[in-house]
Amino acid sequence: MSLRIATWNICGVRRRPEPLARLVREAKPDVLCLQETKAADDVFPHAAIAALGFKHVFVHGMKGYNGLAILSRWPIKNATGRDCVGRSDCRYAHATIEGIEIHNCYVPAGGDVPDPKKNDKFAHKLAFLDEMAEWWSGRRRRNAKAILVGDLNVAPLENDVWSHKQLLNVVSHTPAEVDRLQRWRQAHDWIDAVRHFVPPEQKLFSWWSFRNRDWAASDRGRRLDHIWATPALAGALKSAKVMREARGWPDASDHVPVVVDLKL
Repeated sequence: MSLRIATWNICGVRRRPEPLARLVREAKPDVLCLQETKAADDVFPHAAIAALGFKHVFVHGMKGYNGLAILSRWPIKNATGRDCVGRSDCRYAHATIEGIEIHNCYVPAGGDVPDPKKNDKFAHKLAFLDEMAEWWSGRRRRNAKAILVGDLNVAPLENDVWSHKQLLNVVSHTPAEVDRLQRWRQAHDWIDAVRHFVPPEQKLFSWWSFRNRDWAASDRGRRLDHIWATPALAGALKSAKVMREARGWPDASDHVPVVVDLKL
């Protein structure tokens, strides 16, 4: 059985019906995890999502900010949201699909100043990453089949940003964030499913700022969107793709979808 999982920070699910439909047409995901849906559960576009072929949906949203959705062509079981760092701000949801735990996460961006003493948003981000590492250390299970996806808002490798030297003190690529993301990844020996196929020497981005007038020409991107797999699924990983072309679609998000194929 094949399973295609896609993750996308859609930056407003009600605002981007055409890009969403195009993603589904072109990538044909079996499971699609969305972040930053910016929609309370009662206004989520269920009818439009069903028309795209997703009969099973779990939403964990709020008005105007954050929000997650797990869309699936297969039945969803044990779906729930999770509060993180003592906040009910719809940044984490998980469910079971075909025996695989699917975890959908939206890590706080962290603001602009990389100093937790001067910037509460950055302090919140660091606390969030610390909590994730601790939580997953407690959930560590041999042979666990799990996939973690989402906008993790950290570009961990030197070639996950357009300039390692220039971004070392820019939020999303600072050592404080990278070290914490690494601890989170090591907490369950997660496999970076995209870098499993794309060597670390190769530049790879999934986000380009809206502030950049010509994102493709300058190519000042960062890889903020990730798909991780537990070691029990290592042999099932078959391919991965970052849909760079989606950044140029009409009414595009500043993030692009990331897709991974598994053969179960």
